[in-house]
Amino acid sequence: MTKTTIEQVKEFHETYGLPVKPAPHIEDEKTNALRINLLQEELDELKQALADQDIVETLDALIDLQYVLDGAFLSFGLHNEKDIAFAEVHASNMSKLGEDGKPIRRESDGKVLKGPNYFKPDLVQFIKNGKTIKAA
Repeated sequence: MTKTTIEQVKEFHETYGLPVKPAPHIEDEKTNALRINLLQEELDELKQALADQDIVETLDALIDLQYVLDGAFLSFGLHNEKDIAFAEVHASNMSKLGEDGKPIRRESDGKVLKGPNYFKPDLVQFIKNGKTIKAA
């Protein structure tokens, strides 16, 4: 059975002595800065790959972004909430359709806009007083 991306990145963190926080924790400024810098570095690589129209480097940058992003979930102690929070955000995104059941898009770039039935994702249900709440 294939491991999830979080499980694979957790293996990396454990092998190399990187943090895997058991609960939400964003008070370490050094970790916060590292995570922002790593994500920015990978995003810059994606921008360059797209500018160069290099599909292999684009794939590499996207995978690196996912790897670093999963590392941030682990470093911030949010890895146990990733799937349930993602499902909540997905449900919210799916509520953006217009009254006619069709997407509403911004003309300038095609971004999907919020329709009349949009609801904001309720992420507080997963974290209360700095502690994670397990889904039933």
